[in-house]
Amino acid sequence: MKKLAFAAMGVAAALTLAGCSGGAASSGGGGGGDEAEIRVWLNGTDTPDEAREYLKTTFEDDHPGSTLTIEEQSWTGIVDKLTTSLSGSDSPDVVEVGNTQSAAFTSAGAFLDLSDHYEDLGGDDLLPGFVEAGTYDGTFYAAPYYSGARLVFYKKDLYAAAGLSVPTTLDEYVSHGVALAAANPGVSGIYFPGQDWYNALPFIWENGGEIATEEGGEWVGGFSSPESQAGLKQVQTVMTTASLAPKDGNETDPQVPYCAGTVAQLSAPSWVRWSILAPADADAPGCPDQEANLGVFALPGKDGGAAQVFAGGSNVAVAAKSANPELAVDALKIMLSDEYQTILGTAGLVPAKVSLAGTIGTDEAATAITEAATNAKLTPASPRWADVEAAGILQDFFVKVAQGGDVAALAEELDARIEEILNS
Repeated sequence: MKKLAFAAMGVAAALTLAGCSGGAASSGGGGGGDEAEIRVWLNGTDTPDEAREYLKTTFEDDHPGSTLTIEEQSWTGIVDKLTTSLSGSDSPDVVEVGNTQSAAFTSAGAFLDLSDHYEDLGGDDLLPGFVEAGTYDGTFYAAPYYSGARLVFYKKDLYAAAGLSVPTTLDEYVSHGVALAAANPGVSGIYFPGQDWYNALPFIWENGGEIATEEGGEWVGGFSSPESQAGLKQVQTVMTTASLAPKDGNETDPQVPYCAGTVAQLSAPSWVRWSILAPADADAPGCPDQEANLGVFALPGKDGGAAQVFAGGSNVAVAAKSANPELAVDALKIMLSDEYQTILGTAGLVPAKVSLAGTIGTDEAATAITEAATNAKLTPASPRWADVEAAGILQDFFVKVAQGGDVAALAEELDARIEEILNS
């Protein structure tokens, strides 16, 4: 039995992993017998129904007598839920984890060593940045699942009525948002809910700031630097003068206000396009009648070109405490197969394999995805970064920014908390 320390919400918690974290899985029958139930945790609604059905059907056809059950989890609180579930006696078998959260679990031994399966899962065709996120101390634990950069979706008719063209700089994007809000009462020129720290990062990065940097073995928070302050002031301008989104709201389901006609522009992951265009009879209906009026572009940078945006996306791994690791690895191989990843690509998600990038298409949205993804960035590469996210301090900070708080003072407080967590 191996006991490993894991921090969540800034409090040390134990992951007790019973004898199954030390070696790579082999192919073949499951550790719990030839017939078993494999449980796959997928987060949110990003994985399309077609992919889910393909995974279940293919796995069960390949393994007669075994079943695969997909259990959808909420992104909210996923770090704490995984921490508890992966250390318990009823661990899921395959789990999705945010790319910025992977290091917390790989470093704690929560995932199975997949090094022997690297080539079967895609090898050097896998997205390199996500391979790095899923690797710890030279061992490959979590494969890329999908990637996606944030794009700007806008209403073409409101642009036309205001005499605007697609912005070419970040300053112009902000000024467009302010102008659209002023010209359309009750409409957000840029929809920007207070908790949405993901969309705030490009403003920091484009002005030369950083979230945190490692200096001499210690992490130093970067929100209070002059460069970051310049970006944060732009964020506050958008939140207070261009956005009518809830000051304490989050970024989930942006298609709802968009389809309600209260949004002129919003920055969101590329796959939100399909949420906007979802048919009226879907579980989460969109506004497919607005397709002709839906414009999309890559967020522009401070000096032109594509801005540095957050590289969203996920890794997928086999739990170290899976009762059937070999069957779980087989399920993982299906999720990394060309067929499955092509389904993700056609749904607007950037596939885990570089060779399948063309599956996202060649239209306006696909071009914007390519431009945005080329310049995307990740959060600090610390195993404790997941603790920062789980603590909710970024969301709390930006809510206060949206409410008109003192940006400089708030940033000093945030940097102190980030340093406390990352250096603990």
